[in-house]
Amino acid sequence: MEEVYMTDLTALFTWTCSRCNDLTQGFEMRSLIVDVENCLQAFVGVDHSLNSIIVAIRGTQENSVQNWIKDLIWKQLDLSYPNMPNAKVHSGFFSSYNNTILRLAITSAVHKARKSYGDINVIVTGHSMGGAMASFCALDLAMKLGGGSVQLMTFGQPRVGNAAFASYFAKYVPNTIRVTHGHDIVPHLPPYFSFLPQLTYHHFPREVWVQDSDGNTTERICDDSGEDPDCCRCISMFGLRIQDHFTYLGVDMEADDWSTCRIITAQRVQQFRLELAGNIMMTKHDIDVSIVEPSVQNRLEQF
Repeated sequence: MEEVYMTDLTALFTWTCSRCNDLTQGFEMRSLIVDVENCLQAFVGVDHSLNSIIVAIRGTQENSVQNWIKDLIWKQLDLSYPNMPNAKVHSGFFSSYNNTILRLAITSAVHKARKSYGDINVIVTGHSMGGAMASFCALDLAMKLGGGSVQLMTFGQPRVGNAAFASYFAKYVPNTIRVTHGHDIVPHLPPYFSFLPQLTYHHFPREVWVQDSDGNTTERICDDSGEDPDCCRCISMFGLRIQDHFTYLGVDMEADDWSTCRIITAQRVQQFRLELAGNIMMTKHDIDVSIVEPSVQNRLEQF
């Protein structure tokens, strides 16, 4: 899923990006989604080798992670999840998926892909903040398509809701894996307090804790509580580090260009539009392209 960190939209659109390596075989890009104003990016495609629809959502920019972490330390549960009594969530993560172009564009692309290939499963993935948004995306799709049709796999994901929400989530999206890495600080945020388990943020299951030691990699499958004290939670706050957040399973999760907050700059979008208009990109099927720029986003918010 490191491909979603590409800022070269043409390379991502044609699935010829440098990060795609030899993984282009059997993958069909269906939809490319870019929200310039909110620094969001995602794509939807079909992996024919897995016979599944893949939804990948981009994560946090490296140059904003320090501030983002400080915000998460003090972030309160401030939004009730619709139609789930007592379920509270992080309003920022919720809104980044539900109140932007992401939700509409992703659900539309998934619907079209299933119309073409039948009721195949959907795999949603994301790293960091992308993992948080992927969680809300998976829940949204599972409530539409059924929990058996949706799988979620996130990497370095922060907590997104309280214990009640985690319980609902486990019910609706049972096929979930949260991969955590070594001493990565982000899965520990916002904080969980064992003496106030019902009142603070709480991870949903199931965690897989990956550790590197002396050149070897071990994976621990954690319990179904979401807060297994023998997995990454056993690391004290003093032992956490940001470096482990940017590498997962040997894959570099950093972007190819962190020059600005707007991960997809206006120049990149303009270049991409010109190449689309010039028909220099040949594909075997139609690919949806959703690009929301600041003026459009303002109109969406007013609407």
